[in-house]
Amino acid sequence: MMSVLGRASRLIQFAKCSNAINLCVTTSLRRQSSSATAAAFVQPASTATPEAVENRKPKTGILMMNMGGPEKLDDVHDFLLRLFSDTDLMKLPVQNRLGPFIAKRRTPKIQEQYSRIGGGSPIKAWTTMQGEGMVKLLDEMCPETAPHKFYIGFRYVHPLTEEAIEEMEKDGVERAVAFTQYPQYSCSTTGSSLNAIYRYYSSRADRPKMRWSVIDRWPTHPLLVECFSQHVLNELQKFPPEKRDDVVILFSAHSLPLSVVNRGDPYPQEVGATVQRVMERLQHCNPYRLVWQSRVGPMPWLGPQTDNCVSVLSRLVLCRGWALGQIIVSLSSRGWSYAVAGPSDR
Repeated sequence: MMSVLGRASRLIQFAKCSNAINLCVTTSLRRQSSSATAAAFVQPASTATPEAVENRKPKTGILMMNMGGPEKLDDVHDFLLRLFSDTDLMKLPVQNRLGPFIAKRRTPKIQEQYSRIGGGSPIKAWTTMQGEGMVKLLDEMCPETAPHKFYIGFRYVHPLTEEAIEEMEKDGVERAVAFTQYPQYSCSTTGSSLNAIYRYYSSRADRPKMRWSVIDRWPTHPLLVECFSQHVLNELQKFPPEKRDDVVILFSAHSLPLSVVNRGDPYPQEVGATVQRVMERLQHCNPYRLVWQSRVGPMPWLGPQTDNCVSVLSRLVLCRGWALGQIIVSLSSRGWSYAVAGPSDR
């Protein structure tokens, strides 16, 4: 891993309290811990006022890393410009010129698409909601590392990863957790965010004041598998019983250029591992396929493409999107009878 992250592991590893922190992460994902369990970790009630608690210096900062999305239509161009300029995501010939050209050309089309869902991406609002719930549980379950504070670090829109790190340093955070919101690792997503952290410190003479650790993937976490499984089951119930067994489950993940895959990127294998665990949980109740979406440009990408598969199926459940902080939608259009299960903002 990068030198700035030292020996950061794929799980949160805090000195003297790794077990407590691992319990916290599990609990924050489950959101199902009993009050008795929580009470065992909660310190006696403080007499501090709510304002004083709110203004406490955070001891632990959790950087929630994601791609982000434009909140307003006016943000679309800058979002695309940063995206097509990111060499971790894609490599283009004369990228410093071609990237801005593609961004400008695609802006009207992407603005039109965002206008159909309310004029912007909800990913920041959802990430904020998740972060608030996460740190509340962490404070209750892990007083040794409290207070906890979450920070949003997007790659292509504000608040940018670099802005979040600067805020964390100013807040005097002692321990920092780089927590990817992508369950499956890819050098083009999580890797890009980690490289942004590395470049932030490389461009400065000062060494990091915070001690960093990393959660860089979690493709087969039992609660992730359960979440997708329940969404799929819920959508299957919307089909008539006599036709339900014939419904095809399409798992649609964001595609990658084959040039990235051929470098050894583990993303396709980790997506496949998620799909396998979900289908095992569903006891292979229906036929299924793994397909890929959001291809950009003329270069070869992972396939088959989602649109091509959807167009030839009469009944299906489409399980789209893999990153946290994204929305769940149900669709029925163009004469197809299908539903969309799982998080999706793409």
